[in-house]
Amino acid sequence: MDSLYLLSLLAAIVFAAIHFLVPHLRFLEGIPRSRWLSFAGGVAVAYVFMHLLPELAEHQEALTEETSFELLVYALSLSGLALFYGLERMVQSSKQGRERAEDHVFWIHAVSFAIYNILIGYFLLHREDPSGVSLAIYVVAMGLHFVTNDFGMHDDHRELYDRRGRYLLAAAVVMGWVLGVVLEIPEIYLLGTFSFLAGGVVLNVLKEELPEERQSSFGAFATGVAGYGMLLLAL
Repeated sequence: MDSLYLLSLLAAIVFAAIHFLVPHLRFLEGIPRSRWLSFAGGVAVAYVFMHLLPELAEHQEALTEETSFELLVYALSLSGLALFYGLERMVQSSKQGRERAEDHVFWIHAVSFAIYNILIGYFLLHREDPSGVSLAIYVVAMGLHFVTNDFGMHDDHRELYDRRGRYLLAAAVVMGWVLGVVLEIPEIYLLGTFSFLAGGVVLNVLKEELPEERQSSFGAFATGVAGYGMLLLAL
């Protein structure tokens, strides 16, 4: 196994460990929202806008030559954002319904995030830039993104997430890595799925930051955006 496969495997294990550890990070709980969560959200957003979308734009020509849709990359990003917004609305509605309905919505939520995790695990091996630096940038941004996502699920579905959800999500990201080892998606579909993922990342960060009742820290969020953005510019 060459160094890229070994490093990406270690990254997949780190991602899986994050899912197990989130329920034990008690210092992140409470209102106002933890500054660390806001900072982590800022890092993920900076990664999407300063690294991921420019990278996709550079390779958009290969995609549009095949499809004749010049805006397809951005349309897929928008689709990812819209889908996860819809899921979030279902979760919020279920809180006002019966327990059985909430369980049903949890599994829709969990399976959707499992697919999301499979994509993130797959891209450990199949990003446009396969270098170690690119991998490190990706792992830091997505690792922090997992913390904010999982904390949100833990908060919305505490018992179900702790007993079952985190195991599903941890297994999904490792499964994504395994698929990356045995399967190579054609570039046109790779760019499309990466675009979809970008939209999902943006929505999943903002849905955790924007609700007024959480009293999120704009300063911490802006620090994450500015700090990671400057780091990406420097690399």
